[in-house]
Amino acid sequence: MSALRRKFGDDYQVVTTSSSGSGFHQQQAAAAAPRRKRQRFVDKNGRCNVQHGNLGSETSRYLSDLFTTLVDLKWRWNLFIFILTYTVAWLFMASMWWLIAYMRGDLNKAHDDNYTPCVANVYNFPSAFLFFIETEATIGYGYRYITDKCPEGIILFLFQSILGSIVDAFLIGCMFIKMSQPKKRAETLMFSEHAVISMRDGKLTLMFRVGNLRNSHMVSAQIRCKLLKSRQTPEGEFLPLDQLELDVGFSTGADQLFLVSPLTICHVIDAKSPFYDLSQQSMQTEQFEIVVILEGIVETTV
Repeated sequence: MSALRRKFGDDYQVVTTSSSGSGFHQQQAAAAAPRRKRQRFVDKNGRCNVQHGNLGSETSRYLSDLFTTLVDLKWRWNLFIFILTYTVAWLFMASMWWLIAYMRGDLNKAHDDNYTPCVANVYNFPSAFLFFIETEATIGYGYRYITDKCPEGIILFLFQSILGSIVDAFLIGCMFIKMSQPKKRAETLMFSEHAVISMRDGKLTLMFRVGNLRNSHMVSAQIRCKLLKSRQTPEGEFLPLDQLELDVGFSTGADQLFLVSPLTICHVIDAKSPFYDLSQQSMQTEQFEIVVILEGIVETTV
């Protein structure tokens, strides 16, 4: 048995061979075998595949930040909550107007011209519901209106105005923020399918490309790279998802991008790089993931 050491830049691959050449055949067979698809920590569309479990009573914390919880929900649940909240609020307030008319006896005297009701021309629940919609939506047909003989109606009208403003601000604000999220904008930011390691400017460099398909520019675009890799500390502690920063030009300002054309992002594999001690073969078998984070401001929103 002999060992053949091949050099690729500063990387080495050790191949065990025998006189009959069976080692080379084993290496070629292993290379020809289909590579098993690994489960990703973050998909290429930006979706994180981490699910929290065994939260127990900690799920109540989601309700304490209800606004963010609603924004993070899927669209179908947002629309369902949007419609349900308005429907319940409308039915509740219409029931309050109908209850006032019922307790005052306005429903039985609605057609009496000599009687002044709390709300004119409210005969039943549908008419009370129509009155609420007209006042809430500020339609103001003028057929149904509050009279000055009903102080409880005036108080209910003030409460209705305050409650309606709160519900509108909460739900419409939630829908606006959800629509303005940059998830769809990321569909027009393209990354190269594969990263490569090659020599550039005399240094072994990890490279990938990024490009913007839209004519609108990304203002103050900055790129960062994280290496997610499990490791064990000298004390024996196992870190399942240790995050290491990959230098893509932070010291030189190369991480600040002017993204008008596709750019090549470079990480030099030097003594400070996490890949410095990995060989070509170990990089193919090692379990790690590189997450690229591109931050910026859409020009149309500035």
